[in-house]
Amino acid sequence: MLSGTDSATDGAATTRAWVVDRTAPAAEHPLRRVERPLDPLGPTGLLVEVRACGVCRTDLHLAEGDLAPRVPHCTPGHEVVGRVLATGPGAGGFARGDRVGIAWLAGTCGTCRYCAAGRENLCPHSRYTGWDTHGGYAQHAVVDARYAYHLPEGLPDEELAPLLCAGIIGYRALERADLPAGGRLGVYGFGASAHLTAQLAMARGATVHVMTRAEEARRLALDLGAASATSAYDAPPEPLDAAILFAPVGDLVPVALAALDRGGTLAVAGIHLTDVPALNYQQHLFQERTLRSVTANTRADGHAYLAEVARHRPVVHVQRYPLSGADEALADLAADRVTGAAVLIAD
Repeated sequence: MLSGTDSATDGAATTRAWVVDRTAPAAEHPLRRVERPLDPLGPTGLLVEVRACGVCRTDLHLAEGDLAPRVPHCTPGHEVVGRVLATGPGAGGFARGDRVGIAWLAGTCGTCRYCAAGRENLCPHSRYTGWDTHGGYAQHAVVDARYAYHLPEGLPDEELAPLLCAGIIGYRALERADLPAGGRLGVYGFGASAHLTAQLAMARGATVHVMTRAEEARRLALDLGAASATSAYDAPPEPLDAAILFAPVGDLVPVALAALDRGGTLAVAGIHLTDVPALNYQQHLFQERTLRSVTANTRADGHAYLAEVARHRPVVHVQRYPLSGADEALADLAADRVTGAAVLIAD
């Protein structure tokens, strides 16, 4: 139930939510739980009762100050699964009670040359859930229906939530890595996005090698079918056709480039990366190795990934936290105490 009023368009309506009170290390608890007004519904808006919300490393970057806040006292969270409580008059295709997903991309201009070319992830006016708009670390969230996803019944809320960013951005990173059919993929870091992307690559017939610092993550990688799992700075047992860097560690860029075979591609999947050290042209880039960044995603990416999930359901390794424990979940993510994906569950 909404507190204050049951009207989704009444400015007095409020919800219980976490906000970034100040930027600080997660161990210092930069989040604060408050009662705040709901965002206006708008003509194409959906009011969503949040049932689960994934905890993404981007939320951590926002709380710790690696990403400059765009909204004062913003509510993080952009891997949201919930039910529609109310719709704006122009929110076609959705009805009260629908199961819905709220993802990272929250809006684009629709008219720039990038949007016109199907590259809306590069729109200079793009907006993002939990950064430009309040996100899902809350009892309720508002989303533009044009950027929401219909979700299937049957899968648990907590398993669907990580798919909405970790899964989608991993899908785009895999596409950007240009992995050939039956190729050899290196995965650097093995958190929420990586453990989903590795399964997608294996479902497509790839051999996957994982390099990550956490022993428990290496065990999970092997359990999921990786051909090898070693420490982050170790060389894989064979040259790689492609690699994806999920860890936000710039020092790993030359390590991953050096592991590529001739013509290989490294895709850097994170929104934030520490400084990259100097590269040696002969060792890291010559023989047509390619270094690419990955910027957000398009809605087409989201729909394509969810279609692949319907064909090849991934094992989603989840650590569950109550919504009231969001600050604990963020601190655990920062301290590498999360294996797989952390997900907040409605209290």
